[in-house]
Amino acid sequence: MKNYLDERIVEQLVTSGYGDPFSVLGMHREGADGDLVIRALQPQAQNVYVLEYETGNIMATMEKVHDTGLFQVEFPPDWDFFKYRLRIDLWTGESYDTEDAYRFPPVLGEQDLYYMSEGTHIDEYDRLGAHPIELDGVKGVVFAVWAPNARRVSVVGTFNEWDGRRHMMRPRGSSGIWEIFVPHISAGVLYKYELIGPDGNILPLKADPFAFYAEKRPSTASVVYDLDKYEWKCPGWEKKREAANSMEAPISIYEVHLGSWRRKYDEGMRYLTYKEMEEELVPYVKEMGYTHVEMLPVNEHPFDGSWGYQATGLYAPTSRFGTPDEFRSLIDAFHKAGISVIMDWVPGHFPKDSFGLADFDGTALYEHADPRRGEHKDWGTKIYNYGRCEVSDFLTSNAMFWNKKYRIDGLRVDAVASMLYLDYSRKAGEWVPNKFGGHEDLEAVDFLKRTNELMYANCPGTMTVAEESTAWPMVSRPTYMGGLGFGYKWNMGWMHDTLEYMSLDPVYRRYHHNKMTFGMLYAYNENFVLPLSHDEVVHGKGSLLTKMSGDRWQKFANLRAYFGFMYGFPGKKLLFMGNEFGQDREWDYNGALSWHLLNDPLHRGVQNAVRDLNKLYRDLPAMHEQDYSPEGFEWIDPNNADESVFSFIRYGKNREDMAVVVSNFTPVPRENFRLGVPKAGRYLEVFNSDAEVYGGSGMGNMGAVETTGQGWNDRQDSVLVTLPPLSTVVFVPQR
Repeated sequence: MKNYLDERIVEQLVTSGYGDPFSVLGMHREGADGDLVIRALQPQAQNVYVLEYETGNIMATMEKVHDTGLFQVEFPPDWDFFKYRLRIDLWTGESYDTEDAYRFPPVLGEQDLYYMSEGTHIDEYDRLGAHPIELDGVKGVVFAVWAPNARRVSVVGTFNEWDGRRHMMRPRGSSGIWEIFVPHISAGVLYKYELIGPDGNILPLKADPFAFYAEKRPSTASVVYDLDKYEWKCPGWEKKREAANSMEAPISIYEVHLGSWRRKYDEGMRYLTYKEMEEELVPYVKEMGYTHVEMLPVNEHPFDGSWGYQATGLYAPTSRFGTPDEFRSLIDAFHKAGISVIMDWVPGHFPKDSFGLADFDGTALYEHADPRRGEHKDWGTKIYNYGRCEVSDFLTSNAMFWNKKYRIDGLRVDAVASMLYLDYSRKAGEWVPNKFGGHEDLEAVDFLKRTNELMYANCPGTMTVAEESTAWPMVSRPTYMGGLGFGYKWNMGWMHDTLEYMSLDPVYRRYHHNKMTFGMLYAYNENFVLPLSHDEVVHGKGSLLTKMSGDRWQKFANLRAYFGFMYGFPGKKLLFMGNEFGQDREWDYNGALSWHLLNDPLHRGVQNAVRDLNKLYRDLPAMHEQDYSPEGFEWIDPNNADESVFSFIRYGKNREDMAVVVSNFTPVPRENFRLGVPKAGRYLEVFNSDAEVYGGSGMGNMGAVETTGQGWNDRQDSVLVTLPPLSTVVFVPQR
C-alpha cells in the first residue's frame, strides 16, 4: 500500500478537521505514476469494499490506513475514472451497499456562488439549506451552508449516527459556502451541521439557517422537507391580492397568536393543529367580516414565551401545529374564504441559543462582534449585521420566501425603530455613532429600503407594514422619494392618545379633547394602520375592556363607542384576538381566549358590534376609499369639548358616497342634538353602538332622520339626532 498523504493531513482529516475533504476522499489520481486511488472515511466500518456499479460485484477490498476508519485502495494508472459503489461491513456483523458521497460533483454553480457572495441572490432558499434532488441518477439530498470562518463543516443526522467525520462538506472557493450531496436519504431525515471553528474547537451542533422544517421543541434538529410537492387549491389568488391590499380597499385585520386563540381543553389544553385551524379559525375570521388575518410570527422558535419573536428558524413554519404543507393548506383555506394573510416578520434580532445563528461558525457571523452594535440588552438577543451583504441577503430572501413559497400576502415588520437607531434603548457610551456621527443605523436603513423595493418588485400585490413608534419621516413612502418604502405604518401615536382618553372618567374628558382629534394633524403623513394590538393587552396592561372607565355597563358601552370611532377614523383597522368580544383579562400566551364569555349578552354584544362594523366598513366606500387623502375626511365639529362629542364626515371617491360619524363620549343622552350635514334629505342610521343587540340601552333615531333646512356647523342644512350615552352613531344619506 503506497502512502500518498502527508501524516499531518491524515491527522487533520480524522480529528481536527481538514478544510478540503473532497481533495482527499473519493477517487483521485495520485503519485508520480498517476495511480487511481479511492479513499473512504467510514469510522463505523470493519471492512469496506469497492463494488462494480452495475453488477454489485466486489472489485477490491479497501485497506484501513488509519485506526479511525480511513480506508484506501489503488488501481493501475492506466485505468480511467469509473463509477463505483461501496459495501460496508459493520462491527455488528451487518452490511449494506451505498453510494460514496465523495464521488459526486458540486451542485451549486459558479454563478450562484458569485451572486451569493455579492449579496444579490434574492432566492437563496433555492440553493442553500437541504434539497431533495436526483444527481447522476441517484436520489438524495444536497446540503449547503454558509460558514466562511469554519475549518471544517459536516452535515450530521440520523443517517450517519450524528458522526461529523462521515459527511464532511466541500468548501466552494472563497464564497464561504460548504456543500455535499448525500445519497440515499430523503425528506423526513433529521440533521444539523457540525462545525469546527477557526480555533480548532468543535462548536455546538447548529440547526440549518435555511431549514424548511424543524423538530418540535424542545428538540432542535432541522428536518429535510420537500417544498415542491404541494398543490395549491386556490388558483388565481395572486390576481386578487393587489386589489385586496390596495390603499383604496377596506383592510380590517384580525391579529392572532395561533397558539392561544383556542385550545383543546378536553385534551390537556393542547394546541389546535393547522388542520383544525382551517376548520375553526378560518370560518370565524370570515364570519366576523375581517378582510385580513395577521399571524404573530409562525417561524420556528424554541421559547413559547417569546410569542415567536425570537426565531431560530426563519424559513420554517413552527412544527408546534403541523407540517409546512399543512400550514400551506391553512393559507389556502384563508384565500378560498377571501381573506388575505399577513405574517409578522422579525429581521431586527435573533436569540442566543447555541444551536442557532449566534457565533455560527465560531465568529460573529450573522451579528456584529461589538456588543454596542450586536446585542439588544433589553431582550437578551443578537442584532443582525445588516452591513454584511450575505446577512442582508439572507433576510431579504426570507422576506420573499414567504410570498413565493407560501403565498403570504404581506409582512408586518416588527420593532422597526429598534433597527433604525443605533442608540435604541441604550445609554451614553453604550452605542457607536455612524460614520457621520449620527445615531441612525445607515446599514439597517439601506437593508429596509432594499427589502421593500425587492418585495414590491418581485411579489406583485404584496404589502409591507412597519411597526415603527417614532417620528422617523416617510416610513410608508417610496424609496425614490426618500422614504423607507413600506406600504403602511402602524399609528402608535393614535393608539396611545385615544386609549388614554378612553381610560379617563367622562368628567375629565373635556380637558383632553385633543387626544381624539390630534391624529388628524398628521393623518396624511403616512399610510396608517390603526392598531389595537397584542402589545396593548400584556405585561400588566390589562385588556381593552378593563382600560375603559366607568362601571361594568359603561366599560362595555365605552368599548363599543371606541370601536365605532376607530372604524370611522381614517386608516386601516387592526384588532388583536379577544378584543372583538371584550376579553376581560389580559392576553396569556400559554392559555386560550375566554370564549365562555360569549354566554354573557354584553360580551356577545361587543362581538356583534364588531361584526357589523366590519360589514359597514367593507360595504361603504366612504369608510375606506380615501383613507389617505384629505378629500376623504371633513370635521363637522372637532371642538365640542364641553359635551365630549366628535362629529365628522367620511367621503368616497364619488363625493355622493358619504358617512356621517358622531361619537358621544359621556354617559349623558343628548336628544335633539343639531348636526350640520352636507346636503338636504333623509339620513339613515346604519350603525348605533347603543343598540340592544349590542348590549346597549336601545336609544336611537328610529332608523333615520330628516334635514330641517336650518344651517349649522357652517353648513347649509342640519339634522336633529339623538345621541345615546357613550355611543357612536353612523348615518348615510338615502340615495
